Amino acid sequence: MRRLLPLLALAGCSGAQTPLDPWGVQAGHIATLSHVLFWGGGALFLVTMGFLALAILAPAGLRRAMGSHGFLIGAGIAFPVTVLTALLVYSLGVSRALTRPLSEAPLRIEIIGRQYWWEMRYPDLGEGAVTANALHLPAGREVELNLTSGDVIHSVWVPNLHGKMDMIPGRVNRQRLRADRTGTLRGQCTEFCGAQHALMAFDVVVQEPAEFEAWIARQRAPVPEPRTPEERRGMQVFGEAGCGACHAVRGTPWSARIAPDLSRVGSRATLAAGAIPNTHGNLAGWIAAPQDIKPGNAMPAYARSLEGSDLLALATWLGSLR
Repeated sequence: MRRLLPLLALAGCSGAQTPLDPWGVQAGHIATLSHVLFWGGGALFLVTMGFLALAILAPAGLRRAMGSHGFLIGAGIAFPVTVLTALLVYSLGVSRALTRPLSEAPLRIEIIGRQYWWEMRYPDLGEGAVTANALHLPAGREVELNLTSGDVIHSVWVPNLHGKMDMIPGRVNRQRLRADRTGTLRGQCTEFCGAQHALMAFDVVVQEPAEFEAWIARQRAPVPEPRTPEERRGMQVFGEAGCGACHAVRGTPWSARIAPDLSRVGSRATLAAGAIPNTHGNLAGWIAAPQDIKPGNAMPAYARSLEGSDLLALATWLGSLR
């Protein structure tokens, strides 16, 4: 068991949600600051413990010297003031570096926090570039996140890319970042916002620029026509059940903005803001009884109003929207 403890500690230094595995410039500054403060604090602790040991175990002459006026002034006032001032100046320099722009024209992305999901918009890339609970970024390009809230105060945090930033109703906070590695990360709400605060996450997908452009093109394009009788029935059920009163599906008559945009929901890795994996069974279960999965969310249950075959057909059509 003792041999496993170091491995468990090292496991927290990498992964899809850790500030100690920076994927970009800003996260690199934060990680460096963390290491400086950690190792610096550790060194100061060892020095303090060394003085304590000397005060207890050293010969009487040395203990008397350590109690002199000059030693107390030097070790008790001058030394900590010097060290803390240096750390303050360094920390302020890191803070300045975090806000320094890396380019003249970053890609703007609007993120709106809601109970309990995320809406992402790409206004620089044309109308219709909207998704939910999945932030796609082009690798190597600086982006500016315009952060706000549609209801209560939220806070967004992607540890591998930047620090936390509050999302306040009626106010837009801006955060610039750049991802330099491709892959999938995880973002999280870090401001208590209600009963399902813990289940308010999103995927961050960092793509090569060409792959990102192809993804944006798919987002803006109308959804494909249903290919099978079951998919056609599912689309019909979507309209008959009133789902379009809250959700948008691009290329159809449904364009509401109350709930997540479902235009490409089949391509998302999770449902309900990271609560469950996006599978056919989970999608049908979410439609049937969302309060059993994520109590307190705004999605109504359809278990009693839809037949089982209609639920499965609806899940099949939504799953085909890729």
